[in-house]
Amino acid sequence: MGDSARTVMIGVEEEFHIVDLHTRRLVPRVADVLGGLSEKGFTTEFRASIVETNSEPHAELAELREDLLGTRRSLVQTAGRLGLGIAAAGTVPIGCVDEITTTPDPRYLAMARQYRELAEEQLICGAQVHVDVADRELAVAILPYLAPWLPVLLALSASSPYWLGRDTGYASWRTLVWQRWPTTGPPGTYASAAEYDATVAALVRSGVIGDAGMIYYDVRPSRHLPTLELRVCDACPAVDDVLLIAGLFRALVVHSCGMVLGGAGAPATRPELLRAATWRAARSGLEGVLVDPIELRASPAARVVSRLLERLRPILEEMGDWLMVRDAAVTALARGSWAGRQRAAVRRGASLADVVDMVLTETRGDPRTRS
Repeated sequence: MGDSARTVMIGVEEEFHIVDLHTRRLVPRVADVLGGLSEKGFTTEFRASIVETNSEPHAELAELREDLLGTRRSLVQTAGRLGLGIAAAGTVPIGCVDEITTTPDPRYLAMARQYRELAEEQLICGAQVHVDVADRELAVAILPYLAPWLPVLLALSASSPYWLGRDTGYASWRTLVWQRWPTTGPPGTYASAAEYDATVAALVRSGVIGDAGMIYYDVRPSRHLPTLELRVCDACPAVDDVLLIAGLFRALVVHSCGMVLGGAGAPATRPELLRAATWRAARSGLEGVLVDPIELRASPAARVVSRLLERLRPILEEMGDWLMVRDAAVTALARGSWAGRQRAAVRRGASLADVVDMVLTETRGDPRTRS
């Protein structure tokens, strides 16, 4: 492994909600925010209440962390001058579907016409992680090795318990909204990259999706980069949770590549069980049980996360990521998911506006109100 493990590049895309600082409601002001930014790396998303950022690729998690923090600072400062706040979470508690418009891009407008209410309710934000893979054949080959562990990463990110003013009962309601698209969920198993690409082409020809960019699997090979993209996670209020997920996913990719190149057989986990494990993670977050990817039975979330850390420790140590990832995981397990923190605040008497403020504060990186 050695140097090859240490030089696997990694990048992150983060989606952020835009809220009015007076009302704490979602507002369709992405054009105003982008108009105030001079730097590269910021763009629109499907709904006009969301802004997306893109990091540079990095070899070191510490460098990625500084990149993400700098991007958040720029975004928060620019929005603040407009009386707006930036919230990193799968959902924000206060908003109205009818108040949010679709970004006026021809592709997005066509999607809005095709998918109607499904598209209109995409008031959700995720965090995506890109990890370099040597070639597309290998990227496709490792998909079934990655899939059983992705619900664990979802649980670590869960931050969307509230939706349009209501407690959904889920840690990641974003997942349930997202899974309505026809091409979401576990990525499947393919004999080759050609078979994967043929499947995507068939889906486009079917008319169910408009283009290959609408392949929204939990993990997918990039269409234009030599990377695998993790797509299953909620946006995370805390940057260190993003780093935790990014470090674990990179190690999972390296581990899975080693298994394929070493001739290990792929796990034959049925898609029904993979979907069930994803639902379980979305329902419970870190506050309940998850499906253990090895034993395929319910197990406390802390035990499943610890099992993943043990599995990946040799690779994380080779990469120099072990201490950062371990410490972030210990913190996350002790603190609980951001969904759990939001609910705990409400139990203590906080309003939903207070919950929005809590997320805004963490997104800013302000240490004064952390607990």
